[in-house]
Amino acid sequence: MKIDGNSIRPGNVLEHQGRLWRAIKIQHTQPGKGGAYLQVELKELRDGTKLNERFRSSEKVERVSLEQNLYQFLFEDGGLYTFMDNVTYEQIQMGASVIREEQIPYLQDGTEVTVESYEDDPLGIKLPDNMVFEITEADAVVKGQTASSSYKPAMLSNGIKIMVPPHIETGTRVVVNTEEGVYVERAKD
Repeated sequence: MKIDGNSIRPGNVLEHQGRLWRAIKIQHTQPGKGGAYLQVELKELRDGTKLNERFRSSEKVERVSLEQNLYQFLFEDGGLYTFMDNVTYEQIQMGASVIREEQIPYLQDGTEVTVESYEDDPLGIKLPDNMVFEITEADAVVKGQTASSSYKPAMLSNGIKIMVPPHIETGTRVVVNTEEGVYVERAKD
Protein backbone atom coordinates (compact mmCIF):
# COMPACT_ATOMS: atom_id res chain seq x y z
CA MET A 1 0.00 0.00 0.00
CA LYS A 2 1.49 3.34 -1.04
CA ILE A 3 1.54 6.08 1.61
CA ASP A 4 2.78 9.68 1.63
CA GLY A 5 6.30 10.29 2.91
CA ASN A 6 4.96 12.32 5.85
CA SER A 7 2.57 9.49 6.92
CA ILE A 8 5.37 7.21 8.14
CA ARG A 9 5.09 6.28 11.83
CA PRO A 10 7.50 4.43 14.16
CA GLY A 11 6.99 0.68 13.78
CA ASN A 12 5.83 0.88 10.14
CA VAL A 13 7.48 -1.64 7.80
CA LEU A 14 8.48 -0.12 4.45
CA GLU A 15 9.83 -1.49 1.18
CA HIS A 16 12.64 0.89 0.21
CA GLN A 17 15.58 0.33 -2.15
CA GLY A 18 14.38 -3.23 -2.75
CA ARG A 19 14.64 -4.21 0.94
CA LEU A 20 12.33 -4.32 3.98
CA TRP A 21 12.90 -1.68 6.67
CA ARG A 22 11.21 -0.88 10.00
CA ALA A 23 10.86 2.81 10.91
CA ILE A 24 12.52 3.24 14.33
CA LYS A 25 12.48 7.01 14.90
CA ILE A 26 10.91 9.87 12.99
CA GLN A 27 11.47 13.60 13.20
CA HIS A 28 9.54 16.29 11.34
CA THR A 29 11.90 18.99 10.10
CA GLN A 30 10.98 22.36 8.63
CA PRO A 31 14.14 24.12 7.48
CA GLY A 32 14.10 27.89 7.01
CA LYS A 33 14.71 27.45 3.32
CA GLY A 34 13.01 24.76 1.23
CA GLY A 35 10.16 22.38 1.96
CA ALA A 36 9.50 20.36 5.10
CA TYR A 37 10.55 16.74 5.27
CA LEU A 38 10.46 13.74 7.58
CA GLN A 39 13.83 12.42 8.84
CA VAL A 40 13.36 8.66 9.40
CA GLU A 41 15.75 6.20 11.04
CA LEU A 42 15.23 2.84 9.35
CA LYS A 43 16.44 -0.61 10.40
CA GLU A 44 16.70 -3.41 7.83
CA LEU A 45 14.66 -6.42 8.97
CA ARG A 46 16.95 -9.17 7.72
CA ASP A 47 20.47 -7.99 8.59
CA GLY A 48 19.82 -5.14 11.04
CA THR A 49 21.67 -2.41 9.13
CA LYS A 50 20.51 1.13 9.84
CA LEU A 51 19.79 3.94 7.41
CA ASN A 52 18.75 7.57 7.87
CA GLU A 53 16.51 8.75 5.07
CA ARG A 54 14.58 11.93 4.28
CA PHE A 55 11.05 11.69 2.90
CA ARG A 56 9.10 14.67 1.57
CA SER A 57 5.29 14.71 1.71
CA SER A 58 5.15 14.57 -2.11
CA GLU A 59 7.05 11.23 -2.16
CA LYS A 60 5.21 7.92 -2.10
CA VAL A 61 6.62 4.96 -0.19
CA GLU A 62 5.44 1.34 -0.08
CA ARG A 63 4.13 0.27 3.34
CA VAL A 64 4.23 -3.51 3.88
CA SER A 65 1.95 -5.52 6.15
CA LEU A 66 3.58 -8.44 7.92
CA GLU A 67 1.76 -11.67 8.68
CA GLN A 68 1.54 -12.25 12.42
CA ASN A 69 0.87 -15.72 13.83
CA LEU A 70 0.98 -17.09 17.37
CA TYR A 71 3.69 -19.67 17.95
CA GLN A 72 4.94 -21.47 21.03
CA PHE A 73 8.66 -21.68 21.74
CA LEU A 74 9.73 -25.33 22.10
CA PHE A 75 13.53 -25.55 22.37
CA GLU A 76 16.94 -24.31 21.21
CA ASP A 77 19.45 -26.65 19.61
CA GLY A 78 22.80 -25.49 18.26
CA GLY A 79 21.72 -21.90 17.65
CA LEU A 80 18.43 -22.88 16.02
CA TYR A 81 15.22 -21.97 17.83
CA THR A 82 12.18 -24.19 17.22
CA PHE A 83 8.64 -22.79 17.39
CA MET A 84 5.28 -24.53 16.91
CA ASP A 85 2.22 -22.91 15.29
CA ASN A 86 -0.63 -22.90 17.84
CA VAL A 87 -3.23 -23.67 15.16
CA THR A 88 -1.62 -26.06 12.65
CA TYR A 89 1.04 -27.55 15.01
CA GLU A 90 3.56 -26.99 12.20
CA GLN A 91 7.09 -26.38 13.47
CA ILE A 92 9.53 -23.79 12.15
CA GLN A 93 13.16 -23.11 13.04
CA MET A 94 14.83 -19.71 13.18
CA GLY A 95 18.48 -18.89 13.58
CA ALA A 96 19.85 -16.44 16.11
CA SER A 97 20.23 -13.91 13.27
CA VAL A 98 16.42 -13.61 12.99
CA ILE A 99 15.80 -13.23 16.73
CA ARG A 100 17.15 -10.09 18.41
CA GLU A 101 19.94 -10.83 20.91
CA GLU A 102 18.10 -9.14 23.79
CA GLN A 103 15.03 -11.37 23.22
CA ILE A 104 16.85 -14.70 23.58
CA PRO A 105 17.02 -14.81 27.43
CA TYR A 106 13.23 -14.38 27.58
CA LEU A 107 12.60 -17.52 25.50
CA GLN A 108 11.61 -20.31 27.88
CA ASP A 109 9.82 -23.57 27.17
CA GLY A 110 6.19 -22.85 26.30
CA THR A 111 6.56 -19.08 25.84
CA GLU A 112 3.96 -17.81 23.38
CA VAL A 113 5.39 -15.38 20.82
CA THR A 114 4.10 -13.66 17.70
CA VAL A 115 6.14 -14.59 14.64
CA GLU A 116 6.23 -11.84 12.01
CA SER A 117 6.73 -13.06 8.46
CA TYR A 118 6.63 -11.67 4.95
CA GLU A 119 5.77 -14.02 2.07
CA ASP A 120 6.23 -17.03 4.42
CA ASP A 121 9.75 -15.87 5.37
CA PRO A 122 10.05 -15.35 9.18
CA LEU A 123 11.55 -11.92 9.92
CA GLY A 124 11.42 -11.86 13.70
CA ILE A 125 9.40 -12.44 16.85
CA LYS A 126 7.45 -10.29 19.28
CA LEU A 127 7.56 -11.36 22.92
CA PRO A 128 4.62 -10.86 25.29
CA ASP A 129 4.74 -7.31 26.75
CA ASN A 130 5.14 -8.62 30.31
CA MET A 131 6.44 -11.94 31.65
CA VAL A 132 6.77 -13.42 35.15
CA PHE A 133 10.18 -14.50 36.50
CA GLU A 134 11.55 -15.54 39.88
CA ILE A 135 14.27 -13.54 41.61
CA THR A 136 17.24 -15.87 42.16
CA GLU A 137 19.58 -13.33 43.71
CA ALA A 138 18.90 -9.99 45.39
CA ASP A 139 21.08 -7.68 47.46
CA ALA A 140 20.17 -7.24 51.12
CA VAL A 141 18.27 -4.13 52.16
CA VAL A 142 20.37 -1.41 53.75
CA LYS A 143 18.70 0.00 56.87
CA GLY A 144 16.90 3.24 56.07
CA GLN A 145 16.98 2.53 52.33
CA THR A 146 13.24 1.81 52.22
CA ALA A 147 12.41 5.41 53.14
CA SER A 148 13.51 6.71 49.74
CA SER A 149 12.44 5.42 46.37
CA SER A 150 15.72 3.65 45.66
CA TYR A 151 16.17 0.41 43.78
CA LYS A 152 18.63 -2.46 44.20
CA PRO A 153 20.09 -4.93 41.67
CA ALA A 154 18.58 -8.41 41.39
CA MET A 155 19.09 -11.46 39.16
CA LEU A 156 16.16 -13.14 37.39
CA SER A 157 15.82 -16.89 36.82
CA ASN A 158 16.70 -16.30 33.12
CA GLY A 159 20.05 -14.68 34.05
CA ILE A 160 19.11 -11.05 33.37
CA LYS A 161 19.96 -8.37 35.94
CA ILE A 162 17.28 -5.78 36.71
CA MET A 163 16.67 -3.12 39.34
CA VAL A 164 13.90 -3.89 41.86
CA PRO A 165 12.42 -2.09 44.89
CA PRO A 166 14.10 -2.81 48.25
CA HIS A 167 11.22 -5.00 49.56
CA ILE A 168 11.76 -7.64 46.80
CA GLU A 169 13.72 -10.64 48.10
CA THR A 170 15.19 -13.84 46.65
CA GLY A 171 12.42 -16.26 45.66
CA THR A 172 9.87 -13.52 44.91
CA ARG A 173 8.12 -13.76 41.55
CA VAL A 174 8.00 -10.47 39.65
CA VAL A 175 6.51 -9.14 36.40
CA VAL A 176 9.11 -7.81 33.95
CA ASN A 177 8.54 -5.63 30.86
CA THR A 178 10.28 -7.58 28.07
CA GLU A 179 10.76 -4.62 25.72
CA GLU A 180 12.67 -2.47 28.23
CA GLY A 181 13.84 -5.20 30.64
CA VAL A 182 12.51 -3.39 33.72
CA TYR A 183 10.60 -4.39 36.86
CA VAL A 184 6.83 -3.72 36.65
CA GLU A 185 5.33 -5.22 39.82
CA ARG A 186 5.26 -8.20 42.13
CA ALA A 187 3.49 -11.17 40.49
CA LYS A 188 -0.06 -11.77 41.67
CA ASP A 189 0.26 -15.58 41.79
